[in-house]
Amino acid sequence: MSYHLDAIAPHGGQLVNRIATPEQRQEFLSKADFLPRVQLDERAVSDLQMIAIGGFSPLTGFMNQEDYNRVVTEMRLANGSVWAIPVTLSVEEEVAASLKEGGFIRLDNSAGEYIGVLELTQKYSYDKSREAINVYRTDDSNHPGVQVLYNQEPIHLAGDVLLLQRDPHPFFPKYQIDPVTSRQMFGEKGWKTIVGFQTRNPIHRAHEYIQKCALEIVDGLFLHPLVGATKEDDIPADVRMRCYEILLDGYYPKDRVILAINPSAMRYAGPREAIFHALIRKNYGCTHFIVGRDHAGVGNYYGTYDAQYIFDEFQPEELGIVPMKFEHAFYCTRTQQMATSKTSPSSPEERIHLSGTKVREMLRRGELPPPEFSRPEVAAELARAMQVPLPV
Repeated sequence: MSYHLDAIAPHGGQLVNRIATPEQRQEFLSKADFLPRVQLDERAVSDLQMIAIGGFSPLTGFMNQEDYNRVVTEMRLANGSVWAIPVTLSVEEEVAASLKEGGFIRLDNSAGEYIGVLELTQKYSYDKSREAINVYRTDDSNHPGVQVLYNQEPIHLAGDVLLLQRDPHPFFPKYQIDPVTSRQMFGEKGWKTIVGFQTRNPIHRAHEYIQKCALEIVDGLFLHPLVGATKEDDIPADVRMRCYEILLDGYYPKDRVILAINPSAMRYAGPREAIFHALIRKNYGCTHFIVGRDHAGVGNYYGTYDAQYIFDEFQPEELGIVPMKFEHAFYCTRTQQMATSKTSPSSPEERIHLSGTKVREMLRRGELPPPEFSRPEVAAELARAMQVPLPV
């Protein structure tokens, strides 16, 4: 149906589909015992799925050397299209040496299940410290993204992929909404403008405030929490999803919000990942994307609004999605409501600043976040998950 692309075209103009047809699946399953195998880690499985469903359009596979080098240095693919994060598959030198360019490789998940194939077009080495400095703005191995990079194998495999097996999500099958489906849902609702929201943290009052500010401007909100690999100390995805469900049930207009999961893995690349996240939401059909304080940041590696400034490095038509930039929201004790410095007359001591980090710290201390931080029902759910005693 034509309405799929009415609101916004995917990045690159065409929504990629690398999900095997039944015939392709049967063909490759029959070759299962004859193909060389590569086992994927959790991030690579997420990347394979995102490529296959079109979430990483225009990518059709793992990056070749020309695309990789230009993304690292210029935030562009070899054809000049904007792309901010390398999407690569690394293997040991001995494994790479045994693989022939031009052949197919069986891709297994960590359980040894045959889930995809790679048509190998290129093998190449790469400079980890160069990637770290360019992509993450640091070569500090304490940075979680840099740590993953340094633990990668030294050779990248490039080529188109096909996804052969994809099971329903074990926790959130009804929220497993692919780009082709989200676009259809937006069209059916008559939404022409849709704002995407990315989070890896439990939703709190500052999130709610900026989402509702955005909803005053656009037709619909696509709440799209990331459920791929995150840091060990991040709140688990199932807990976060229950919090979203609680909040949407009682505090949002039901006909103007769609909740879906984002299968991607976090990179914690700050500004570059803000661009990456925006382009992903463009592929899902969003016309706008919320960029708040320290988007996709970690520790003190990035400036508070660096993730907003990076959007100014590109022409609007190159990105094709509109960033909605919000200042740090807080609870204003003078006006007794959520606000930012743009709308509040308060002094610094009259502001209660909110963050997922603060909520996590309070819960670990056995404290329940106050209503200024989090809706009571959400705080209670977080407390149960963290095994914090609830007040009698």
